[in-house]
Amino acid sequence: MRTLVSLFGFTPKQEERIREAAPGWNVVFGKPRELDEAIFREAEVVCGWWPAVADEGLKPEAKLRWVQTGSAGVDNLPLARLASREVILTSASGVHPIPMTETVFAMLLAFTRRLHEAIRHQREGRWAPAGRYGELHGLTIGIVGAGEIGAETARIAQAFGMHTLGIRRSARPAPHFDRMYGMEELDEVLGQSDVVVNILPHTEETVRLFDARRFSRMKPTGLFINIGRGTAVDTDALTEALRAGTIAGAGLDVFDPEPLPEGHPLWSMDNVIITPHIGGATEAYKARMADLFIANLSAYVADGRPARNLIDYSRSY
Repeated sequence: MRTLVSLFGFTPKQEERIREAAPGWNVVFGKPRELDEAIFREAEVVCGWWPAVADEGLKPEAKLRWVQTGSAGVDNLPLARLASREVILTSASGVHPIPMTETVFAMLLAFTRRLHEAIRHQREGRWAPAGRYGELHGLTIGIVGAGEIGAETARIAQAFGMHTLGIRRSARPAPHFDRMYGMEELDEVLGQSDVVVNILPHTEETVRLFDARRFSRMKPTGLFINIGRGTAVDTDALTEALRAGTIAGAGLDVFDPEPLPEGHPLWSMDNVIITPHIGGATEAYKARMADLFIANLSAYVADGRPARNLIDYSRSY
């Protein structure tokens, strides 16, 4: 009998839908720590990730053929080992655009309306209007990583009356972007943008992409938002750019190292908003994840291959 193991805490109704999508399969639901690790040697399909999936599921005698992750990024997985065993890997791309986009705009609205300062003043019991207030309308936003999350960010940006620039490998035009650029044109986009949003995955090419030179290309009034990966940013260079006024502010959901160490200068900077890697968190996560997995599972059962979000191991995304 073919075995599927799901490590997500799906609701009973969602679990029943998953069983219906794989008739005749042995479908196992459970928390990773509560499962016998031997089950991962029998599992042909795993929804979720746990170290035992690699430890047991990649043994020579194991039956693993497909892993559905719960994240849009897959850089934390042993990609080389999965590729060598020809295990299909699919991401959760498409589950996160709404909460990630709302995280971006929560930060941006806080900066333009000085809410981060007002909250600090409130805690101190001070009535202290800021000298100047801005607005998003009319600003240019440069979205570095114009995938599904980037497209949703651009759509909402246009609703605010912003001018939208995008960067992606192909440079092909896309809806909601006023203009699209290739990665080799990043410096040009940085110079034009009032807001720069990084949504790039972790790859060899993106490590420390935003370094001191890149921050120097931004406007001194510019805001930098990172909801992609912390490794895309030289944290020391960003800290110095914020301290020196090279850029005006930063909204940061991801870091390198992570969590951000206690006592790091970024914690105490008035021009920084920090969230603890919760950009994609949402109460709707399980429902969207269930819909994605069931669609992929139905295709896998029928054709031997999931339908959406297949990872290209040569690109790591």
